[in-house]
Amino acid sequence: MRLTFIDTEHPLYPEELELRYQVLRAPLGFDRSSVKFPFDAQSLHLVAVDAGRVVGCVLFHPESEHSGRLFQMAIDPMRQRTGLGARLVRALEEELVARGFREITLHARAHVAGFYETLGYEVYGEPFVEVNIPHVHMRRGLNETRRSGPGER
Repeated sequence: MRLTFIDTEHPLYPEELELRYQVLRAPLGFDRSSVKFPFDAQSLHLVAVDAGRVVGCVLFHPESEHSGRLFQMAIDPMRQRTGLGARLVRALEEELVARGFREITLHARAHVAGFYETLGYEVYGEPFVEVNIPHVHMRRGLNETRRSGPGER
């Protein structure tokens, strides 16, 4: 399996969109158009590719010179709970540090906030509803001491 950064012109981008739709939007009854954001082209797209197929992705949208938002993390259901999500987040963080970013924020679905907490993210602010389900705001400073996440040693 390889992790690679792509853009919206890359041949794997349609597969990334489909994975995002199948994992994040279809279960909520949304249509395919709901998965693409107006800022997709200005975002970093990190995908996990196995046997030529996109099996995971995470995106990052810069919101200032030193911070931005992680969004649309999706892992193929057959690959969930294997450490792939943690691997994607850590690889994204490494790239962001190299680019000078200092903080990542995200809107985590409430039921997966624990996953991000194991990676060093902290809840802040009040819970809210997005795409009709409970979410929490989370953030992590990239200069903080790294804690091991699932599947890491």
